[in-house]
Amino acid sequence: MTDLPNCTKCGCEFTYEDGNLYICPECAHEWMKNEESKDTEDGSIVRDAHGNELKDGDSVTIIQSIKVKGTSSGIKVGTKIKGIRLIEEVNGHNMNVKIKGFGQVLLKSKFVKKSN
Repeated sequence: MTDLPNCTKCGCEFTYEDGNLYICPECAHEWMKNEESKDTEDGSIVRDAHGNELKDGDSVTIIQSIKVKGTSSGIKVGTKIKGIRLIEEVNGHNMNVKIKGFGQVLLKSKFVKKSN
């Protein structure tokens, strides 16, 4: 069986093919096969741990405790961050955020989920 991509809108893993389209059974989102490959080749789309697209200014929540070099404490699960800034990837880090008590920190998008 081929490995199909997750839905580009809701992150559902149960997508299926229909001709030249991928279709999500949960949100009914449809997209062309070649559109999906452009996203991954370009690398300009940043997604959170659940597959939601992130943009500058979004609010996110930390989903895993993160140790911070140079400090005795870390960033705890559930910490909310407002106004993220996406940057070009630096050592796997693709977000620049300001966290109260830590200041400016580079984060990986796989450790956050998008908040409403």
